[in-house]
Amino acid sequence: MNSPEKAAEKEKPVCFVIMPISDVHGYEPGHFGRVYEHILKPAIVAAGYIPIRADDTIKTDYIVVGIIQKIVESEMVICDFSARNPNVMYELGIRHAFNKPVALIKDRRTDKVFDIQGLRYVEYDDTLRIDTVQKDISKISSAIQETASANGKGVNSVVQLAGITAAEIPAKQQVSGETQLILSAIGSLERRVNGIENKGKANARFFTTEDEMVTFQDNSTAEINEEIFNHAAELVGILVDIHPVDEKIFIKQEDGKIIPYAANSVRSKGLSSFPF
Repeated sequence: MNSPEKAAEKEKPVCFVIMPISDVHGYEPGHFGRVYEHILKPAIVAAGYIPIRADDTIKTDYIVVGIIQKIVESEMVICDFSARNPNVMYELGIRHAFNKPVALIKDRRTDKVFDIQGLRYVEYDDTLRIDTVQKDISKISSAIQETASANGKGVNSVVQLAGITAAEIPAKQQVSGETQLILSAIGSLERRVNGIENKGKANARFFTTEDEMVTFQDNSTAEINEEIFNHAAELVGILVDIHPVDEKIFIKQEDGKIIPYAANSVRSKGLSSFPF
């Protein structure tokens, strides 16, 4: 039986997050993952929404089609255009085309983007200092709530500012089971192709990823929140995230730092879920 808390959680609206997912040049590895976990998710929850990011949808087999559906259909979208990521700008354009509410944010190091410089946005401190994080959470949460209350008529409505007609969502269409199987197969082929390409770039892949599990060369497996050890049986840290598409895992060390490990990286050699 579902608890009242879980039932209430299901009734909350969704806030989809558009932001850089992979590592970005000039930023520390895993930087935007930390921005999502320590600033955006708390801000979204405080505003009364359920946070979902693109890699969350990939893990549940939505793939590209599902991501676009989330961009268009989610009650709220928050867009972090830090680092001027082209995928982020493309996804933002889709959301704007349907005149759906979107709260814009960026970090302080990123210059204003000319195409959207007339729109309102909130800045946050990319150093993630503890004395600024709470302030940024509060600012972003307020921005989400203000955007929602504007109901598509605020300063961030490109459709209204340009005086054009918004795109319309066609009648709801159900994706057949056969189509879902095809989409899943495409995703699996993409991962395999990426794996073959990675093999050509390195002598070996020291682990493989599938859904929410990683398999190391010694055939040991691990899931989220399990301990990971090196070849000397020393604790490396706790597995906190898996990116199957990028063939990367993220391990949280004892000092709290989250370090990415690529399947074809030499430093991934010898990793195991067993301390021997």
